[in-house]
Amino acid sequence: MKRRPRRVVAATSAALVMAAGSTVVAVVAIQLILGERPWIDWNAVAGLDWRALPIAISGGTLVLLGLLLGCAAVLPGRLTVLPLRPDSGVSRPSYRSTLRRAAANVDGVSRAKLTVRRRRLSAKVRTDRTNTTGLADAVRSALAERLGRIDPATSPRISVKVVRRTK
Repeated sequence: MKRRPRRVVAATSAALVMAAGSTVVAVVAIQLILGERPWIDWNAVAGLDWRALPIAISGGTLVLLGLLLGCAAVLPGRLTVLPLRPDSGVSRPSYRSTLRRAAANVDGVSRAKLTVRRRRLSAKVRTDRTNTTGLADAVRSALAERLGRIDPATSPRISVKVVRRTK
């Protein structure tokens, strides 16, 4: 089970831009058919100096916006449901909080912060101890043990950073 986020913002933005452009073209076409003065004077548009800086900046901005919307619609997003081995899944916040609790329950850890990436799990733990020898290994083994129980489809590489709190 690999669930990815929906591209609601990209799709809505593209739809609104296309709807606005289509509306303007339709209104101008109807005005020309009825013999009224159109909103956009096509002779004035054709007579513009297309090499002018404001027009080049506007065109470049529209092209960049179109490329960004296209990339957002095509490229896959981060998984919202992480796959587990027996054909099931877990949400990313639930996965992270379970692992954070496992790291925080290690003796000597006062606070733990976790970052979950595709193939990497980074833990930053704070401690009040003056001697932090072995604490990183204890946290790493606690995280590995919890990951063994969760049984993710791909086991991430675990990195632990221990920070001593200064008083």
